[in-house]
Amino acid sequence: MKTTVHATALFDEARVLHDLSHYLPAQAPLKDFVHHNTLHAFQDRSFFEALRESSEIFGYKSSLTIEEFRELYRRGLIQERILQQQLKDAYGEQHLKMWLQRMFQQPYDDPGQPRIGALRDQWKQCHHIDLDNLVHPTLFRLLCNYLDQGISIWPFPLANLSLLEALRHLERDSWVSLFQSKRAKALLLDEQIGLRDLLALVVGKEEWFDQYLFDQQFRHQGWSGMVAAVENQPMGLLDSRAASLRDLIHVELLLEIDALDRVLGPGWQPLAADTGEAPEALLAPVLPTERDEVIRRWQEALEWSFFDQILAGIQQNRLVMPAVREKSFQALFCIDDREGSFRRYLESYDPNCETFGTPGFFGVDTYFQPQDGQFYTKVCPNPVRPKHLIKEYQSAKKRQRDAHFSKHAHSFHSGWLITQTLGFWSALRLFINLFRPSMSPATSSSFQHMDPFARLTIENRDPADVENELQIGYTVDEMAERVYRVLGSIGLVKEFAPLVYVVGHGASSVNNPHYAAYDCGACSGRAGSVNARAFAYMANHLSVRELLRKRGIDIPASTHFLGALRDTTRDDITFFDIDSLSLANQQRHAVNEAVYTRASQCNAKERSRRFDSIESHLAPEVIHKLVQRRSVSLFEPRPELNHATNALCIVGQRSLSRGMFMDRRAFLNSYDWRLDADGAHLLNILNAAVPVCGGINLEYYFSRVDNQKLGAGSKLPHNVMGLVGVANGMDGDLRPGLPKQMIEVHDPLRLLLIVEQRPDLVMDVIRRNEATYGWIRGGWVLLVAVEPETRAMYRFEEGKWLPYEPLTGPLEQVNNLETLIESHQDNFPVYLINQPN
Repeated sequence: MKTTVHATALFDEARVLHDLSHYLPAQAPLKDFVHHNTLHAFQDRSFFEALRESSEIFGYKSSLTIEEFRELYRRGLIQERILQQQLKDAYGEQHLKMWLQRMFQQPYDDPGQPRIGALRDQWKQCHHIDLDNLVHPTLFRLLCNYLDQGISIWPFPLANLSLLEALRHLERDSWVSLFQSKRAKALLLDEQIGLRDLLALVVGKEEWFDQYLFDQQFRHQGWSGMVAAVENQPMGLLDSRAASLRDLIHVELLLEIDALDRVLGPGWQPLAADTGEAPEALLAPVLPTERDEVIRRWQEALEWSFFDQILAGIQQNRLVMPAVREKSFQALFCIDDREGSFRRYLESYDPNCETFGTPGFFGVDTYFQPQDGQFYTKVCPNPVRPKHLIKEYQSAKKRQRDAHFSKHAHSFHSGWLITQTLGFWSALRLFINLFRPSMSPATSSSFQHMDPFARLTIENRDPADVENELQIGYTVDEMAERVYRVLGSIGLVKEFAPLVYVVGHGASSVNNPHYAAYDCGACSGRAGSVNARAFAYMANHLSVRELLRKRGIDIPASTHFLGALRDTTRDDITFFDIDSLSLANQQRHAVNEAVYTRASQCNAKERSRRFDSIESHLAPEVIHKLVQRRSVSLFEPRPELNHATNALCIVGQRSLSRGMFMDRRAFLNSYDWRLDADGAHLLNILNAAVPVCGGINLEYYFSRVDNQKLGAGSKLPHNVMGLVGVANGMDGDLRPGLPKQMIEVHDPLRLLLIVEQRPDLVMDVIRRNEATYGWIRGGWVLLVAVEPETRAMYRFEEGKWLPYEPLTGPLEQVNNLETLIESHQDNFPVYLINQPN
């Protein structure tokens, strides 16, 4: 249901606070950096309607400009035949010439001033007062201190209270006031004063209150959005705060009154007294224009210029999977697009292995508490509310400490002493780090998330074993259900190899506030080590296997599941609980480990083609070492490119994509249509894959097209504010979205979901969950069904299936991937792999 702010409606405080929370950015604190649709507030509209409205109302640059599209056409990234076919389908062949003229020659004016801010800007136009400059420095420092999670030397006093309650106590008990005028202080201390009273003083007309608050809060949408996010999800902060958007607005209005009293004197009049007609209603309907239609056609032509290659590749790719009597090993990876190339190299160097993709929490929906840890960390998808807790114990590992990172360095006496002693050594270390970067306590390392030699409370033998209403570990029945669900969904129900690796993933970097965005999104921005190790334990449990056998999954006694963690930044992999292997499996693992090492080296070489600081013509083992060193460089703003260039999610058997080179652009979720007659497995897959992969895709899309308002800009001037967000300088607004260094090579394409299943069953499945269906119905995620036996394709559009025939001719075949990846840094087209390396 659409939320609309009406300029003529009387003020309803609860409604406007709800509306603000709905439209403000929903970026969580840095520790839980989970990708989401940046325009989530518009998701009840269609995709292009949302682009139009968000641009007109909030001034977002929600797509590439027409000139940028035309430049992509000149560079060949938008294909002529695709563009013309799109125009014919939309308007008919008789109107093709007219629309081509509009696409290439018609000049269009850029959008005018957005609606947001028009009312509050009257203070500057009528009174020459810049309230932002007068209010924001104080407000931002106050919010940063209140929400601070450990940076501040002096914690915010009375932090257990709400912001407004704490300020009232401070005003009553302090010699110094936050305000310079007596009126603002009196209004703060008067607990009978509410938002309506303050707005009456500042604005005057009640019918303008809503719009004024939107103008006010969107002048610092980062801080306001963070407060709203913390209010909606208090668990987002480890050191919780009773933050509320209402308190933020109350304090800001008081600061505005104080500033106006100081500049204009106490006799100033409300804004309405000197302003004529109110601006156009903020969220009034936005009518489409010809420019909007042209942008839509360009965007679709850009997307299908790439998607058509993929679909052509699927039809042309008839790679026959090797018939293997006994598979050397099997491996479960996260569906993450960064894992696709690594899986390709494993399969290349050991054709007898078999790899699968599934969300990287492996069905283990839990909180995790490391030994001596004060807090629980969620290691499952962010929307899930776990009922279980896994605790670490018997860990002999000691946390590293660095004397340079001490709060005492900020005090007057000890700070001077530390500067004169350790400070010189710190400067020397900094100089050395320029040439020989190395691990340090400041490094965010995926391998530090869990001690691989510690024990985990995975199994629950006593129902009374509960902590803070969380069951410690899983019962045998609960473990069996999770193993059955994962193995059934990916189609691994028979022909088990002697070793089945369960490979989670994480990332390492240093001096990177967005480190959580590089870890596993399915684990709430953390490494998947706990989940991989826990799933392997469950699948090895004899009682679990007995229950699985009764449900049709018979795992041989000789098969062993082994947990592992792959660091996608360093291209390193470590294996857990190797000592639990039989002698025969230890020997097999030694052979397999060499394959993993070779795949890691080649994957590092493939990634290196994007890095200006590494010569990609070097040998893979040399490049691997350089990539590892690069990952811990204090001066490296691009430790890896993360999900940049993501554009696809393929749900199907590995044979659908195994013979194609897709340049690390696809999320790969394994699915065997033959084992899913009623669509139950597909329903579970899509309910997770659509919002997770769609959220990642759209955050990259919007951060790419508008890196200043919808992204975070360059990370080089970023300062970490209270460990909750980043801002430019010391008094800037928090920056939502992704920094420039994460999206530079990204093409702004919507996600294409390709499902290997009968179209009628896919339609039935997506309609079972309205939330999932909404993503597809509105065009936020595009959908194609591939008929499994014939590979006939059907494109979902406007609620129905339309047959799709790729326009792309025979794809080029590549014989040597190493030569290909050494050729250039730009995004590659789709190739068929003739003879994999």
